[in-house]
Amino acid sequence: MLDVRMTTINNRLYAKTTKMFLLRNTLSIFFFLFSFLSFSQVTSAIDSTSIKIGEEIRYTIEVQVDSTDIVIFPEGQTFAPLEMVESYKIDTTFEQAKFRLIKKYGLTQFDSGKFTIPQQQVLINDKAFATDSVKVEVRDVLVDTTKQRMFDIKPAIEVHGPSFDFKKVFSWVLPIALLLGLVGYVLFRRKKRRAAKEEVLPPYEEAISALKKLDESHLINENKSKEYYSNLTEIVKRYLDREVDDSVLESTTDELIERLQLHKDAGHFDFDRETIRHLDQILKRADLVKFAKMQQGVGQAEADRNTIETIINETHEVIPEPTEEELLKNEQYLQALRKKQARQKWVVGLSSVLGALLLSGIIYGGIKGFDNLKDLVIGNEIRDLSEGRWVRSEYGNPVVILETPEVLIRSTIEVPEGLEAVIKEMSTFSYGQKRDPFYIALTTSKLAQPKEINLDDALEGALADLEKGGAKNMLVKRETFETEKGIKGMRAYGEFNVQVSESKVLKEPSQYELLLFAQQDGLQQVLLVYQDDGRFSEGIKKRIIDSIELEISESKK
Repeated sequence: MLDVRMTTINNRLYAKTTKMFLLRNTLSIFFFLFSFLSFSQVTSAIDSTSIKIGEEIRYTIEVQVDSTDIVIFPEGQTFAPLEMVESYKIDTTFEQAKFRLIKKYGLTQFDSGKFTIPQQQVLINDKAFATDSVKVEVRDVLVDTTKQRMFDIKPAIEVHGPSFDFKKVFSWVLPIALLLGLVGYVLFRRKKRRAAKEEVLPPYEEAISALKKLDESHLINENKSKEYYSNLTEIVKRYLDREVDDSVLESTTDELIERLQLHKDAGHFDFDRETIRHLDQILKRADLVKFAKMQQGVGQAEADRNTIETIINETHEVIPEPTEEELLKNEQYLQALRKKQARQKWVVGLSSVLGALLLSGIIYGGIKGFDNLKDLVIGNEIRDLSEGRWVRSEYGNPVVILETPEVLIRSTIEVPEGLEAVIKEMSTFSYGQKRDPFYIALTTSKLAQPKEINLDDALEGALADLEKGGAKNMLVKRETFETEKGIKGMRAYGEFNVQVSESKVLKEPSQYELLLFAQQDGLQQVLLVYQDDGRFSEGIKKRIIDSIELEISESKK
């Protein structure tokens, strides 16, 4: 009985343990799947499984995560054998309390065949998730060698190294030079104005003001007798030079005293002999100080300074008042001086403006290019045509659709005599003249009866008409032609000199492009004549030719 009870208990414990183990494993699997499905979902897609060689395809990876998750997308060339050409920015959207991250890649392959994009790993919170592999087919581009003309391989040419970067130099050096020049000009003008103010003072006020500045210098207290006496004698000599004799500054001490004595004897100035004697003593003492390096005491220097001031005051008193004639002459002189100063100001101002404009032009040319500077200053008609607003319109019958810088103007043209039975109507539209930087002419002819047109003969006739219209020294190259839109025709191109009058032909040749297109009931002709500027004219020509479209007739269809 006891054995039966123990067996029953053991069976119950084993069943309970088994249930708990299964429940725990089931819950673990459930929570794992729940976390995977709820928190991280990675999908991939491709926009095309078949492309041409070199064509780009878009490979997209989408991840749905929480806002706190850290996601790292694959980077680098992990798509081999396909090549990643571009990695686009991540696009983020919010959907049902989750973030959806969309990452796109641009892939391509330059060999034909079937390739497999391998699985890509996306890390979410350091846990790797793999996308599905994708098969892609890369097709060859078929080339019809019977229609596509073959050309010889061009020879190799020598390529020189990059030239000196003037733009970089101008962008740094010229602003600094401009700033330094501006600072130097301001300092020069300030110094010049200060000197002009000092020169404007009358002689007596100038001398007294200079003596006060000498007192403030403290040269004598610093035992600088030479500098002190040099300034002191300079003050009195300058005063006498302006008021008494204009040769004082160039005279020695003996010559100066002698000339003052002559002025006194001649009655020009009523100098006191004692004044002349004191001046002679001070000048000779100053010569000893300057040339013999004799030092003077403070008391003697101050006494000499006071004596000089007395001499200046006494001289100022004995100088006669100017007569009316002298005042008039002085006024005329001052007026002429003011006019001269005004002219100088204008010259300086204009020179400054021209210098600033020149420097600005150099800076602009260094940064933007001197061709752009030339276009800005003197204009460029071809550039204006290239960068202006273009017009797309229909012209003539049969219709020619054309894009041009300006609208073509209709001009009246009569059907040539003798061709009334062949040509039903003609229309001509043009812009400018052949002598202009750019000339455009479009002519359409509608036949009276539909028939096959020989484009070679039509081209010969068009070239003959061009020569009659003033094209001299014409160089002609011709070939079959097909526009970007697949329209076939005949093309003649080259250069010629434009005749502007009976006796004048332009020296510079003009380039031309003549295109002819034929339908069973009509002929269309486009003529472009232009001056090759090496920058914009070729672009205008190409844009016009690439825009040509024809309205195909029903019989042609």
